[in-house]
Amino acid sequence: MALTESYRKNSLIPSYLYSSQTSFPSTAAFNGAAAAATSPATPSTARRNFVVAAPSEPGKIEMYSPAFYAACTVGGILSCGLTHTAVTPLDLVKCNMQIDPVKYKSISSGFGVLLKEQGIRGFFRGWVPTLLGYSAQGACKFGFYEFFKKYYSDIAGPEYAAKYKTLIYLAGSASAEFIADVALCPFEAVKVRVQTQPGFARGLGDGLPKFVKSEGALGLYKGIVPLWGRQIPYTMMKFASFETIVEMIYKHAVPTPKDQCSKPLQLGISFAGGYVAGVFCAIVSHPADNLVSFLNNAKGATVGDAVKKLGLWGLFTRGLPLRIVMIGTLTGAQWGIYDAFKVFVGL
Repeated sequence: MALTESYRKNSLIPSYLYSSQTSFPSTAAFNGAAAAATSPATPSTARRNFVVAAPSEPGKIEMYSPAFYAACTVGGILSCGLTHTAVTPLDLVKCNMQIDPVKYKSISSGFGVLLKEQGIRGFFRGWVPTLLGYSAQGACKFGFYEFFKKYYSDIAGPEYAAKYKTLIYLAGSASAEFIADVALCPFEAVKVRVQTQPGFARGLGDGLPKFVKSEGALGLYKGIVPLWGRQIPYTMMKFASFETIVEMIYKHAVPTPKDQCSKPLQLGISFAGGYVAGVFCAIVSHPADNLVSFLNNAKGATVGDAVKKLGLWGLFTRGLPLRIVMIGTLTGAQWGIYDAFKVFVGL
């Protein structure tokens, strides 16, 4: 929802002036009021005649209420957890291409190597930490984004919030992702180690204790700074570009106003806008993604080691085509699922 719309709905203007389900008083009600005005009335009757009932919208969740934030949190869990788990095979090949480009030379050969060495089951190695980690991240990302977006808008005031809405989106998404990555980081560390070191562990259950025994509990957060470097630009681009792209689609490509479009069309536009936003996300966050994979794969590795081994060009390009496909699909699907869930719960 646009900020200007949310401010309009939270203003002092009576809600029946803008509600989509407006119920104006009937003719009989006006006649009754006129009759009451010409006849004696008790004080209580007079008071009742001046009471205007606010319209209600059954099934709708009030904006910025606890139920609203809870719905956004659940939507984030579904949109991020399910989509990242679904593309585990792509993520697995991408991580191995980043770590061992000699063995995993391309997307097709990468899938071939995995199939030959580990079979079909190998394509979903590390799916449990992926599901749990990105579910936790999605809950924080979407829930806190809505919170910080309103928080910063309230600080700016209605006029500046509308004027600088893109900056509000950027600040809100960066703040939310900072928190979300703290929840994601331990799961990401175990996931990368499980996926890139065959024989290290079968999954989260045995991989987490082994990782902690090897590098200590703080080792789970060894990659937090590169993770912030990857995820914060990614999320800022994800939210700000999505909001802008969708706004442009409705303005220039769809002749019908948004509130008159069918729900399937609106969800289709959300997916299209999300996919385009995902391409930009993949490009701006890819160098840090290479760093995260490198640091979590090797014990005691540093950023300097990564730059020395990968080189600047490799840091920006290694595994990028596959990641563009993966992140574009992910981001489009996430926005589609998130908006579908919001429609389902009455937002």
